[in-house]
Amino acid sequence: MNNETLSRSAFLRSLGLSTSALMAFYCIGTTMTACGSKKEDDPDPGGSTGNGITGTTTGSNIQFTLDLKHNTFAKLKTAGESSIVGDVLIAHTTSGTYAALSKMCTHEGTTLGFRSATNDLACPQHGSEFKLTGEVQKGPNTGGNIPALKVYKATLSADGNSLTVTS
Repeated sequence: MNNETLSRSAFLRSLGLSTSALMAFYCIGTTMTACGSKKEDDPDPGGSTGNGITGTTTGSNIQFTLDLKHNTFAKLKTAGESSIVGDVLIAHTTSGTYAALSKMCTHEGTTLGFRSATNDLACPQHGSEFKLTGEVQKGPNTGGNIPALKVYKATLSADGNSLTVTS
C-alpha cells in the first residue's frame, strides 16, 4: 500500500476543480483540515501571532516577554508610559525603572491606572491608591482595609529592546 501525502491545494486540483472553484474554496474557507496538509501549507494557529508578546500573560504562572520594538509596546521605552498586558499593568516609571503589578484593584477588581506624575497606581472606581511596591497607600473611599497588589519581576534586556515579566 502506497501512502502519499498531498497538500490541500494539490488534493483539490486532483479533484479536477477549476481555478474559480479553487478560489471559492480558499476565499470561503473550508473545513478540510484533515486532508493531510503539511505544516508549511497552513498558518500556525498556536504559534507567534506577531503581537509582540511571547509567554503566559494571565493566570497564576505569569511569565512573558514583550518586544519593545513592536508598535504595541514601543511606548514603554518612554518614561511615564504604561501598558496593560493580560493580568499585568506595566509602568515605565519617571525614574527610568520598570514596575509590573496586578492590574486589578484588590477592593472590587477594577482595572487600575498608572499615574506618572506620582509614580503610583490609582483605582478610578473608589479612589484606592497603590505604591509601585504593591503596598496600599490609600484605601477605598468606601472604607475598610484591602490587601496589597501582587508584584511581578520586570527585567529589561541588555539592549533595551525586550522586557521580561515573571511571577
